[in-house]
Amino acid sequence: MTQSHAYKDTSLELTAKILDAKARKKLSFEDVTEGTGLGLAYVTAALLGQHPLPEAAAKVIGKKLDLDADSVARLQIIPLRGGLDGVPTDPTIYRFYEMIQIYGTTLKALVHEQFGDGIISAINFKLNMKKVEDPEGGHRAVITLDGKFLPLRPF
Repeated sequence: MTQSHAYKDTSLELTAKILDAKARKKLSFEDVTEGTGLGLAYVTAALLGQHPLPEAAAKVIGKKLDLDADSVARLQIIPLRGGLDGVPTDPTIYRFYEMIQIYGTTLKALVHEQFGDGIISAINFKLNMKKVEDPEGGHRAVITLDGKFLPLRPF
Protein backbone atom coordinates (compact mmCIF):
# COMPACT_ATOMS: atom_id res chain seq x y z
CA MET A 1 0.00 0.00 0.00
CA THR A 2 1.31 3.46 -0.91
CA GLN A 3 1.96 5.73 2.07
CA SER A 4 2.39 9.50 2.26
CA HIS A 5 3.91 11.97 4.75
CA ALA A 6 1.87 14.95 5.91
CA TYR A 7 4.73 16.94 7.49
CA LYS A 8 8.28 17.78 6.39
CA ASP A 9 9.93 17.13 9.74
CA THR A 10 9.38 13.36 9.47
CA SER A 11 11.88 13.25 6.60
CA LEU A 12 14.54 15.42 8.22
CA GLU A 13 15.70 12.77 10.70
CA LEU A 14 16.03 10.19 7.92
CA THR A 15 17.87 12.64 5.67
CA ALA A 16 20.34 13.42 8.46
CA LYS A 17 20.90 9.69 9.04
CA ILE A 18 21.51 9.14 5.31
CA LEU A 19 23.92 12.06 4.97
CA ASP A 20 25.84 10.92 8.07
CA ALA A 21 26.18 7.37 6.69
CA LYS A 22 27.18 8.68 3.25
CA ALA A 23 29.91 10.87 4.79
CA ARG A 24 31.13 8.17 7.18
CA LYS A 25 31.49 5.72 4.27
CA LYS A 26 33.03 8.44 2.05
CA LEU A 27 30.48 7.80 -0.72
CA SER A 28 29.34 10.27 -3.37
CA PHE A 29 25.70 10.56 -4.43
CA GLU A 30 26.83 8.86 -7.65
CA ASP A 31 28.20 5.92 -5.61
CA VAL A 32 24.91 5.62 -3.73
CA THR A 33 22.85 5.86 -6.95
CA GLU A 34 24.81 3.13 -8.74
CA GLY A 35 22.80 -0.07 -9.07
CA THR A 36 19.41 1.53 -8.41
CA GLY A 37 18.45 1.89 -12.08
CA LEU A 38 17.49 5.50 -11.37
CA GLY A 39 19.04 8.85 -12.30
CA LEU A 40 21.52 10.69 -10.11
CA ALA A 41 19.34 13.80 -9.65
CA TYR A 42 16.25 11.73 -8.76
CA VAL A 43 18.07 9.60 -6.18
CA THR A 44 19.82 12.62 -4.68
CA ALA A 45 16.47 14.42 -4.35
CA ALA A 46 14.96 11.29 -2.80
CA LEU A 47 17.76 11.02 -0.25
CA LEU A 48 17.19 14.69 0.59
CA GLY A 49 13.52 13.96 1.27
CA GLN A 50 11.93 15.11 -2.00
CA HIS A 51 10.90 11.82 -3.70
CA PRO A 52 9.96 8.30 -2.70
CA LEU A 53 12.15 5.46 -3.91
CA PRO A 54 10.88 2.21 -5.44
CA GLU A 55 11.37 -0.71 -3.06
CA ALA A 56 14.25 -2.27 -5.03
CA ALA A 57 16.19 1.02 -5.14
CA ALA A 58 15.54 1.67 -1.44
CA LYS A 59 16.96 -1.76 -0.61
CA VAL A 60 20.09 -1.18 -2.72
CA ILE A 61 20.70 2.14 -0.98
CA GLY A 62 19.86 0.70 2.42
CA LYS A 63 22.51 -1.97 1.98
CA LYS A 64 25.16 0.55 0.85
CA LEU A 65 24.45 2.85 3.78
CA ASP A 66 23.75 0.13 6.38
CA LEU A 67 20.24 1.45 6.98
CA ASP A 68 17.82 -0.52 9.13
CA ALA A 69 14.59 -1.98 7.69
CA ASP A 70 12.52 0.90 9.07
CA SER A 71 14.69 3.48 7.28
CA VAL A 72 14.50 1.48 4.02
CA ALA A 73 10.71 1.41 4.34
CA ARG A 74 10.62 5.16 5.09
CA LEU A 75 12.56 5.86 1.88
CA GLN A 76 9.53 4.52 0.00
CA ILE A 77 6.99 6.92 1.54
CA ILE A 78 5.78 9.82 -0.61
CA PRO A 79 7.20 12.96 1.08
CA LEU A 80 5.76 16.39 1.58
CA ARG A 81 7.84 18.08 -1.10
CA GLY A 82 9.51 21.46 -0.97
CA GLY A 83 11.92 22.59 1.64
CA LEU A 84 12.55 26.29 1.21
CA ASP A 85 10.61 28.78 3.28
CA GLY A 86 11.19 32.35 2.13
CA VAL A 87 14.37 33.61 0.48
CA PRO A 88 17.13 30.99 0.81
CA THR A 89 20.22 31.95 2.78
CA ASP A 90 22.56 29.23 1.51
CA PRO A 91 24.69 30.92 -1.19
CA THR A 92 24.39 28.10 -3.74
CA ILE A 93 20.61 27.82 -3.39
CA TYR A 94 20.32 31.61 -3.33
CA ARG A 95 22.05 31.84 -6.73
CA PHE A 96 19.40 29.54 -8.23
CA TYR A 97 16.74 31.71 -6.59
CA GLU A 98 18.49 34.77 -8.07
CA MET A 99 18.48 33.14 -11.53
CA ILE A 100 14.72 32.61 -11.30
CA GLN A 101 14.22 36.17 -9.99
CA ILE A 102 16.08 37.53 -13.03
CA TYR A 103 15.07 35.03 -15.74
CA GLY A 104 11.78 33.65 -14.41
CA THR A 105 9.62 36.14 -16.30
CA THR A 106 11.75 35.60 -19.43
CA LEU A 107 11.27 31.83 -19.22
CA LYS A 108 7.53 32.29 -18.64
CA ALA A 109 7.20 34.62 -21.63
CA LEU A 110 9.15 32.28 -23.92
CA VAL A 111 7.23 29.17 -22.75
CA HIS A 112 3.89 30.86 -23.42
CA GLU A 113 5.02 32.29 -26.76
CA GLN A 114 6.32 28.95 -28.00
CA PHE A 115 3.88 26.52 -26.36
CA GLY A 116 0.78 28.53 -25.41
CA ASP A 117 -0.91 28.83 -22.02
CA GLY A 118 0.21 26.14 -19.61
CA ILE A 119 3.04 24.99 -17.36
CA ILE A 120 6.21 22.95 -17.47
CA SER A 121 5.65 19.93 -15.25
CA ALA A 122 7.97 19.32 -12.31
CA ILE A 123 6.37 15.88 -11.88
CA ASN A 124 7.06 14.53 -15.38
CA PHE A 125 10.55 16.01 -15.22
CA LYS A 126 14.21 15.24 -15.78
CA LEU A 127 17.19 17.10 -14.36
CA ASN A 128 20.78 16.71 -15.42
CA MET A 129 23.92 18.58 -14.45
CA LYS A 130 27.39 18.21 -15.85
CA LYS A 131 30.69 19.91 -15.23
CA VAL A 132 32.43 21.23 -18.36
CA GLU A 133 35.68 23.10 -18.97
CA ASP A 134 35.29 26.85 -19.46
CA PRO A 135 37.39 28.04 -22.44
CA GLU A 136 38.18 31.16 -20.38
CA GLY A 137 39.47 29.01 -17.50
CA GLY A 138 37.84 27.09 -14.68
CA HIS A 139 34.61 25.17 -15.06
CA ARG A 140 30.99 25.75 -15.96
CA ALA A 141 27.87 23.99 -14.73
CA VAL A 142 25.53 22.94 -17.53
CA ILE A 143 22.10 22.32 -16.05
CA THR A 144 19.31 20.83 -18.13
CA LEU A 145 15.72 21.12 -16.89
CA ASP A 146 13.53 18.87 -19.04
CA GLY A 147 9.82 19.07 -18.20
CA LYS A 148 6.71 18.09 -20.10
CA PHE A 149 4.52 20.98 -21.20
CA LEU A 150 1.00 20.71 -19.85
CA PRO A 151 -1.44 23.03 -21.63
CA LEU A 152 -4.18 24.82 -19.75
CA ARG A 153 -7.53 23.23 -20.53
CA PRO A 154 -10.47 25.60 -20.21
CA PHE A 155 -13.47 24.09 -18.44
